[in-house]
Amino acid sequence: MSHSGSREEKRQDFINDNHIWDIIHKNSNPDNRQVKEVLAKAREMNGLKPEDVAVLIGNKDPELIEEMYGIARYVKDYIYSNRIVLFAPFYISDLCCNDCAYCGFRASNKEVVRKKLNLDEVALETEALLKMGHKRLLMVYGEHYSTGAQYIADTVSKVYSIKQGKNEIRRVNINAAPMSVADYKIVKDAGIGTFQIFQETYHHETYGRVHPKKTIKGNYKWRLFGLHRAQEAGLDDVAIGALFGLYDWRFEVMGMMYHTLDMEKEFGVGPHTISFPRLEPAIDTPFVNQTPYPVSDADFKKLVAILRLAVPYTGLILTCREKPELRREIMKLGVSQIDAGSNIGIGAYHESQKAQELERQQFQLADNRPLDEVIRELAEDGYVPSFCTACYRKGRTGDHFMGLARKAFIKQFCAPNANCTFQEYLEDFASEATRIAGEKVISRNISEEIEGKQRDLTVKMITQIKNGERDVYV
Repeated sequence: MSHSGSREEKRQDFINDNHIWDIIHKNSNPDNRQVKEVLAKAREMNGLKPEDVAVLIGNKDPELIEEMYGIARYVKDYIYSNRIVLFAPFYISDLCCNDCAYCGFRASNKEVVRKKLNLDEVALETEALLKMGHKRLLMVYGEHYSTGAQYIADTVSKVYSIKQGKNEIRRVNINAAPMSVADYKIVKDAGIGTFQIFQETYHHETYGRVHPKKTIKGNYKWRLFGLHRAQEAGLDDVAIGALFGLYDWRFEVMGMMYHTLDMEKEFGVGPHTISFPRLEPAIDTPFVNQTPYPVSDADFKKLVAILRLAVPYTGLILTCREKPELRREIMKLGVSQIDAGSNIGIGAYHESQKAQELERQQFQLADNRPLDEVIRELAEDGYVPSFCTACYRKGRTGDHFMGLARKAFIKQFCAPNANCTFQEYLEDFASEATRIAGEKVISRNISEEIEGKQRDLTVKMITQIKNGERDVYV
C-alpha cells in the first residue's frame, strides 16, 4: 500500500459499461448453431473473445450447457491433468481504512474484534499451519497504513524462516491493497509468489456505491490497474477476481475478460489465477442479504465453466465460501486450486479458535472440514491433491508458464510434482484412511496418467520420499 504521493493512474480505463452490456444483450438468445461454434472453438483451447463469452453466457439450452461442462472438464484435464492444488488462507490483520458496504472488516463496523499480528504471532500461526501439513499460503492483509509494503515483506520473511524438521512453507501468495511500483518492489524482494487483487465489481456505478469516495478503495482506476503496476515492478504472476453478488454476474465475467485482455496486450501474459467468490454473510453487515444480484448455484456452475473455456491456461480458484457438496460438484468444471482446512479469524490457527467466530472474520465460511478430510475426498474422487511450488522456484512463471501451458507441456512437470508432494503429505500427516485412499490414487495415476521417462522419474522421486527425502521435484 502506497502511503506517499498521489494515487493516480495514467492508463486508460478499459471497462466500457455500455459496450459490455451491448455485447451481452446482442447475444442474450443465441441459436444452437452459434453456441456449438463457440464450443468447438473452446475445445481448441486458444481462449475466447468477449463476443464468444457472451454467447455462452446467453446460452440457455440444457443440453448445450451440459456439453459445455464436459468440454470444461476436458480442457482442464488436458492442460493440468487431474491434480488439484491446495493452499490455506492466512489472515494477518483486520485493520482497515475502507468502508466497503459488504465487508465485515469495514472501518465503521463496531462488532469486529480488531487485531494485527506481530511477528511472533505470525510465527505461531505458521507453526500451526505446518502441523496441519500445509506448504502453500495465501496471506491476506486489510488495507491500512500500518500494514503497508514493509510490514508485508517482514511478515512474509518471517513465514519463510519457520522450520519444523523437514517441513516449511514453500510459497506465499499475497492478497493485499493495490500499491505503487516502488512498494511492489519491496514486497517482491521478500520472495512472494502471486499477488492477488480483486476488483470486487467492474461496474462503475456499483463500485462507487459500495466503496465510499473518501476512502482509498473508492478510487476505481487505481484498483483496476493495480496488477498492471505489479507487473511493471517485476511481479509476473498476478491474480484477478470479482465478488459475485455485488452486480450482475454476466457483467462481471465480461469485466474479467477485458481485464485479462488488457494485461495480455501490455505485458504479453494475463492473470495466473482467477477467483470467483460469492457474497457470504458477515457480522453486522446487512448488505449481503439486501443485494439485488444474488448468484444462484446453477448460474455459479455456469460461470465457472465459462471462465475455464475463456481462459484455458489460467488457474481457477474455488474457496471455502462454498458448501462441501457444491465444491465437489463445481470441482468437475475446470477448477485447479482450492483452499482447505481454512480458518479466517485473525490468529485463528494457533489460538485454536472455533471454525466460526464471526466477530473475528471478514465473512462466514461454508466449508469447515479439516484438511485431511478434504484431501481424502479428493483422492476418493480420483484427484491428486498437490502442494507443488516447483514452478515458482524453477522460474516457470509469467509468460514462461503460460508458454508451457499453451503447449499442454506444463503437466509434464505438474503431474510428477503433484504426486510427490501428495506422497509427502501421506508420509507425514495423513490419517490411515486418507493414506490408503491416497496410495491408491497415486498408484493409478502413475500407471495411467504419466508416461515414459516422466513415469520412471516419478517412481524414483516417490521412492526417495518414502526413504525420508523431502522437497523432491522436477
